[in-house]
Amino acid sequence: MSIVTIRNVEFLNNPARFLDPYKFRVTFECIAPLKDDLEWKLIYVSSPGNEELDQELDDCLVGPVPVGVNSFDFEGVPPDPSKIPPEDVLGVAALILTGSYNDQEFVRVGYYQNTEYDNEEMKENPPQKIVFERLVRDMNTKPRVTRFQIKWDVSPSSQGAAGAGAAASAAVPSADDLDGPDEDADMHPHPKSNGVP
Repeated sequence: MSIVTIRNVEFLNNPARFLDPYKFRVTFECIAPLKDDLEWKLIYVSSPGNEELDQELDDCLVGPVPVGVNSFDFEGVPPDPSKIPPEDVLGVAALILTGSYNDQEFVRVGYYQNTEYDNEEMKENPPQKIVFERLVRDMNTKPRVTRFQIKWDVSPSSQGAAGAGAAASAAVPSADDLDGPDEDADMHPHPKSNGVP
C-alpha cells in the first residue's frame, strides 16, 4: 500500500498549441503525514528508442503534505523543438508525470500525445520544414499509471510491509470514477531501459 495515491490528473488546456505550456491539476490522497516534500516531474518523450532525447520539462516540490485529499496546479514548459528529431515531431509522443519521495519514484503517469497541423491542407501536404507555430497537440484522455512500492519513512497503522521495487499498473481514474473500483490493467512500456511508458 502506498502512503500517497493519485486520485485524478486533469489537463486544463487540452487540446492546445504545441508551443503552449502544459497546465494540469493533480489530486492525490495522503494517508499519513510526510516528513519531506513530494517531487513531481514532467518529461516529454519524442523518440522512444533514444532516451537521451527525453526532455524534463519541469519539476516542482509539494509540501508539507497533510493527511487527506490534496491538489495542486502544475504548469510545465513545452518541449524544446530544437531537441526533437524532425521525423518525430508529428504523430504520437509520450508525456510522463512522475511522483517521488526521498529520491524514490512511487508513481509514473503516462499520456500519449498526438501532434498534427491545425489545418487540413498542411495535414495532407506537410511542409518540408516543420512549422511549430501551426502545430496542435491533443492528449489521450485515458492515461496509464504505474505504481512502485518504495520505502516510506512513515507508516499508517493499517499498512502492511511491502517489498521495494514492486510495480502495479492501472488506469488513472477520472473525477467521475473516484468513488468506483480501481481497474487494474497491464502496462505496455515502450522499449526503454528505464521503463518509461
